[in-house]
Amino acid sequence: MFRSWRMKLKVLLATVTLGVLLCWLYLFVGSLEYGRFLLLPPCLSEQPSRDVEREALASRVRRVEEENQQLRLQLSQAQAEGSDGSPQWGASTEDGDPPGADRSNRTACPRQRTVHKCELLHIAIVCAGHNASRDVVTLVKSILFHRKNPLHFHFITDSVAHRILQTLFQSWMVPSVHVSFYNADDLKPEVSWIPNKHYSGIYGLMKLTLTKALPSNLSKVIVLDTDITFATDIAELWAVFGKFSDKQVIGLVENQSDWYLGNLWKNHKPWPALGRGFNTGVILLLLDRLRRLGWEQMWRLTAERELMSMLSTSLADQDIFNAVIKQDPSLVYRLPCFWNVQLSDHTRSEQCYTELSDLKVIHWNSPKKLRVKNKHVEFFRNLYLTFLEYDGNLLRRELFGCAGLPSAPGHQLQQALEELDEDDPCYDFRQQYLTQHRVHLFFLQYDFLALLNPTDVTLVAQLSMDRLQMLEAICKHWAGPISLALYMSDAEAQQFLRYAQASEVLSARRNVAYHIVYKEGQFYPINLLRNVALANTQTPYVFLTDIDFLPMYGLYEYLRNSIQQLELPQRKAALIVPAFETLHYRLTFPKSKAELLSMLDMGSLYTFRYHVWPKGHAPTDYAKWRTATVPYRVAWQPDFEPYVVVRRDCPRYDQRFVGFGWNKVSHIMELDAQEYELLVLPNAFMIHMPHAPSFDISKFRLSAGYRSCLQTLREEFHQDLSRRYGAAALKYLTAERSL
Repeated sequence: MFRSWRMKLKVLLATVTLGVLLCWLYLFVGSLEYGRFLLLPPCLSEQPSRDVEREALASRVRRVEEENQQLRLQLSQAQAEGSDGSPQWGASTEDGDPPGADRSNRTACPRQRTVHKCELLHIAIVCAGHNASRDVVTLVKSILFHRKNPLHFHFITDSVAHRILQTLFQSWMVPSVHVSFYNADDLKPEVSWIPNKHYSGIYGLMKLTLTKALPSNLSKVIVLDTDITFATDIAELWAVFGKFSDKQVIGLVENQSDWYLGNLWKNHKPWPALGRGFNTGVILLLLDRLRRLGWEQMWRLTAERELMSMLSTSLADQDIFNAVIKQDPSLVYRLPCFWNVQLSDHTRSEQCYTELSDLKVIHWNSPKKLRVKNKHVEFFRNLYLTFLEYDGNLLRRELFGCAGLPSAPGHQLQQALEELDEDDPCYDFRQQYLTQHRVHLFFLQYDFLALLNPTDVTLVAQLSMDRLQMLEAICKHWAGPISLALYMSDAEAQQFLRYAQASEVLSARRNVAYHIVYKEGQFYPINLLRNVALANTQTPYVFLTDIDFLPMYGLYEYLRNSIQQLELPQRKAALIVPAFETLHYRLTFPKSKAELLSMLDMGSLYTFRYHVWPKGHAPTDYAKWRTATVPYRVAWQPDFEPYVVVRRDCPRYDQRFVGFGWNKVSHIMELDAQEYELLVLPNAFMIHMPHAPSFDISKFRLSAGYRSCLQTLREEFHQDLSRRYGAAALKYLTAERSL
C-alpha cells in the first residue's frame, strides 16, 4: 500500500515538473521566433535546433517525459488487478485504431495531418423542400464560422431547394465559396425501387448515388446531413482522408444507439451491420476509389439481396451502407465519435466525450430535433441557436494569401462602393442602394400552384418586425395567394418563424410566400423588398399594396372578375383600388361600399392621407367614386401614388428610393410613361390601419438633409426616365418644375 502511494507521489511530482518545463520552453521559443504564436501546442509547433541551450533544454524535457510515462505505466500495471482492463467505449484512441491496438511506440501526440490553407474542400449535401432548405443554412453558418479554407458546396436538390439556395448564395456573396447544384429528379430512378420507411423519403437514399451524381474528376468529398452543427474547422475532418489505408474508402462514426443490435422491441429486426453499425450523418467518401471498386453495382446487389428478407429500409441509405460494410469491413475507416455526436433518444453519445470542448460535430438525428432528451442538451441547443441566429453578413470574410483564387463575387460591388464620394451629402443613400442584401425565398412551406387561370392575382406587400400583427388580419380578408418580403435580422427571422408556426391562421395557409431579406444598412430598402415579393409571384396579375392596409372582404374574387370583364389580358391597364383610412385601432370593418360611405359621412373613416398628403390620392376622384357603378379612367398627376392591380411583368420599383418618400410615386410615373391606362374600380376599397410612425418617416420630417437628398434622387430619376422614354417623359419634368 505504502509503495503504491509513493509511486503516485512520484507521478504527481514528475507531472508538475514536466508542466513547468514545458511552459518555460514554449515561452522561451515564442520570444525567439517573431510572428509565431507564443503558446503553440507541442504537436503543431516547429522545433528546429538553433542553439545549444535550447537543445539541452529540449533534451531534459524529453527525459522527464519518458520518466513520467514509465511511472504512469507502472502505476497502471499496479492498479490493473482492480479493474477489468477493458477500454471505455468512445475513449480518445488514435483515429481509426481498433480497440486494443498497440500504442506503446507512439508519442503522447497523435499524428497530425495538415491541410493547406488554400486547398479547396468539397462538401456534399442532399437538400429538398422548404424546411430542409431553411435548416441547412444553420449548418452552412457553422461551417463558415470556423473555416479557413475555400469551400465548394455540392447540393443535390429538388426544384424548390434549388431556387431557394441558389438565390441565397448568390445574394450572400461569401468570398471563396463555390456552389454547384445537381437535380435530384435525375437521380430518383437510381433509388426509387427501394422501399423506404424513413421520414426522409426518397431523398434519404440519394447519398448512395454520389459517385454518379458528382463530377467524375472529384476524388473525395465530405457528405453531411442537414441537421449537423460544426463546432470546429471542417479542415480538421478533411485532414482525416490522409489517414485512410489503401483499402479504406468510407469514413464513418459508429452508431451511438442500440438500433443495429436488435431486440429493441418484439420482432425488431434491423438490417445487418458490423457491431453497432455506423451512422451516415457524416461521411468521408473517396470517390475515385469507390468508382474503381464498382460502388454502384456493389450497393445495388447488396440492397437487392437484403430486401428479399427485409422488404424495406428503416433508416434509408444508412441501412444499405451498413449492409455493404458488414459484407466487407475493410472498406470502412472508423472516425472518432466526436465527429458525429448523435443526439437521439437513448443514445450513448454521453460516453463519447469527457469534456464538452472535445466536441467536433453535433448531429440532431432525432425527429424531435431540439426537444431530444440528453443530459447536456441545453449546451448543445445553445450552440445550435448561436448559429441559427448568427448574423450571416459577418461571414463574408475574405481569405487572404491564396494565389489563384477567383475574385470574390462581390468584387465589382465593392469597387463601386469604393468609388462613391464620401463627401457627397447623399453618400448614405447611395451606399444603401448598392448594398447587397441576403435573400431567403420561401422561408416557410409554400404549396400554391398557379393553375391555368388567366385572371388570378397575388397580393404583394413588404413589412418589418413591427408589422407582424397585420398578417393574420390580412389573411382573414384575402383568401388568394400572397407574396410578402420581410426585412429582418437573422434573430428576428427565427422569432417570426416561431410566431407563424404558433398562429392557427398563418399555419393553416399554404398559399402565403414569405421571403426574408436580411437587414443591412441604415435605411429601409422598401423598393428592393417590393421587387423581391413581386418577382416571386406565380399568378398573371399582382395587387401592389402595403402591409398596413386591410382589403375589403371579397376583394380577391372581385379583382379576378374585374380582370376578366375589363379584358385586361388584351390591354395595358392598372386597376386602382381606392384607399381610405381610420384613426381608430378598433374598427368595425365595413362589409360593403354603402357601409363605407356611411362611415365616411360619419367621420369614422377618411380618404387616405387627405389631411397630410392630398396630392397622393386626390386624382382617384373620390367624389366621382361615391356614385360610380362602372370603372372610370383618370389621368396621371404629379405625386399620384395609388395602389394598383397590374400584370406581373410590370416595371419594377426603382431601388434608389430607400426609406420614406417617392418610392411609389416613381413607380406610378413609370407605368404612365409606358402608357398604362389608370382605371378606378367602382366597388373596391381598402382601409389603412393606424400605427406608430416608422423610423424613416421621422427622419424625413426632422432632417433637412434627408429631404434635400430625396430631391436630388428625384431629379436623377427624371433624367433616367428621359433617357429611357425620350420626349414622352418631358411632361414629368415640366410638372415637377411647375410645383
